[in-house]
Amino acid sequence: MTETQTELTIDRLGHRGDGVAHGPEGEVFAPFTLPGEVVRGEVSGGRMAAPKIAAPSAHRVKAPCPAFGRCGGCALQHASDAFVAGWKRDAVAAALAARGLQAEILETATSPDRSRRRAVLSGRRTKKTVLLGFHAARDAEIVPLADACPLLRPEILEGRAGLEALVARAASRKGELRLSVTVSLNGLDIAATGARPLDGPLRLDLARLAGEFGWARLVVDDEPIATARPPHQPFGKARVAPAPGGFLQATAEGEAAILSEIRAVVGKAARVVDLFCGAGAFALPLAETAEVLAVEGDGPALAALEAGWRATGGALRKVVPLKRDLFRRPLLAAEMKGFQAAVIDPPRAGAEAQTAELAALAAGGMPGPERIAAVSCNPATFARDARALVDAGWRMGPVRPVDQFRWAPHVELTAGFTRG
Repeated sequence: MTETQTELTIDRLGHRGDGVAHGPEGEVFAPFTLPGEVVRGEVSGGRMAAPKIAAPSAHRVKAPCPAFGRCGGCALQHASDAFVAGWKRDAVAAALAARGLQAEILETATSPDRSRRRAVLSGRRTKKTVLLGFHAARDAEIVPLADACPLLRPEILEGRAGLEALVARAASRKGELRLSVTVSLNGLDIAATGARPLDGPLRLDLARLAGEFGWARLVVDDEPIATARPPHQPFGKARVAPAPGGFLQATAEGEAAILSEIRAVVGKAARVVDLFCGAGAFALPLAETAEVLAVEGDGPALAALEAGWRATGGALRKVVPLKRDLFRRPLLAAEMKGFQAAVIDPPRAGAEAQTAELAALAAGGMPGPERIAAVSCNPATFARDARALVDAGWRMGPVRPVDQFRWAPHVELTAGFTRG
């Protein structure tokens, strides 16, 4: 049967990074293409799975990784850095425009190659060996980790032999082991899930393995196996050991870029409330100059923050940890009296309920923060929450896109708000 070839011109990129063209029967998605390119291929179900580039874009470059196209870790290695940075700026602008908002969009702060300090890898045993890497773009196949993966910190690649040995010992015959691997100051911090049942001999074997490869910590299915050294992360002057598999900004460079923007907004505020503070990546550095109320619903993250603060031995100002589910029980406007600035860094769902309390400060002329430093990993929910703040009288300043996920469609941002 002869395939019917269709020729299309790519109009734009979709939110997942695929090229989008207008075909005879509607939109067609074509992976690994760029706006302006002419492509040919078979279209099925609104998708051109294997487009051939008839006329390439000037922004097309050679992918730096030999696994690109098969590995699902990246979607945009075929595009120049300048194009990707601009596309992410445009994504932020489009999300704001959809809510009727305009702002100055600053240049994207892009993390360098080989800077990802945390990654979730998949591992599976085969008859003769093991597979360790990222899933393919659209199926459950595991694409082996490339020797020169341009995403990951060298420490992760250099530790591949140990990670493969962990898969060989801990993975079940048919299951998949997921490895959350983080580079810490004291070695790799590994949290594995999906292991075969942990009996006594297996625990001893895995503990020996952790010692052999010098891992800082190994936790398997929430059970501690070995902690040779605290898996510390540097948060300003503090050293914090996050909970196993706990949230951490993807790159140190991205974290520094976000913190710099936060500091510029917070300024010389003497008292700061940090909402959704996590393990203290921002609260603890801010405590070098301000008292901080650190609010978080995740108990282990908050415990790690408090332990890190106490270990500084008085080098930081007072940090008060407060465990609270800010989705169900947001910090009320009246409770923010006495604070000059607020930091808010919610998950992808945004912070609709907490934003309403911040909005009430301005709408009601109530005492409390005069400045908000907002961080978001989802431009759409940020725009929704920003609309509520602006409608209440807050004034939005410049927005900084932050790209910690090189060659992926994911984009983060920071922005400052002041009372109108």
